[in-house]
Amino acid sequence: MSTDSPVERIPMWLAVALTVVASMPFGLWLGKYNFALWCCFIVWAEYFALGASPAALRLIVPSFSYSVVLTALTLWAVQLFDFLPSLRAEGDLAVTAALFAGIALTVYTMRYSRIFQDGSLPFFNGISMGLAIYFTGSFPDFGGVLPAALAAGAWTVLMGLFGCVLGVFNVWITFPRHR
Repeated sequence: MSTDSPVERIPMWLAVALTVVASMPFGLWLGKYNFALWCCFIVWAEYFALGASPAALRLIVPSFSYSVVLTALTLWAVQLFDFLPSLRAEGDLAVTAALFAGIALTVYTMRYSRIFQDGSLPFFNGISMGLAIYFTGSFPDFGGVLPAALAAGAWTVLMGLFGCVLGVFNVWITFPRHR
């Protein structure tokens, strides 16, 4: 009897543990270039949530990356709202106004892309991870070549791509075979 379901030669619980261990040097040993592994792990989870196949990558990469880039541009645009009065020295009203306008526009554009709609999980995670990496300072400054918001966006996209690699690696090391 032939079936199309894969058989794992290494159980998933072991493959996940091995993948975590394999990723740890990227989060521990690269100094100021340490990977924000929590972001990578979120994208890795998206890979499984969306089917753990190459088709998932066709949704994750463009959806996640697009929303990260627009979020980074939104954070960069905060300076355009500096004329607003602030309740605190951090420019809280400028940040709030920029985020409202930028995120509203980012989500509004989803309606024009079937990939973004089908990839809504990575799309929204791209927004949240872009904000998280920026506001936690979990990115290198790249020698000051890029403004902080754009450096954070570039780092977030890179972390998302590494998360995709982790997902593919995780499936690969189970050495699945079809019956």
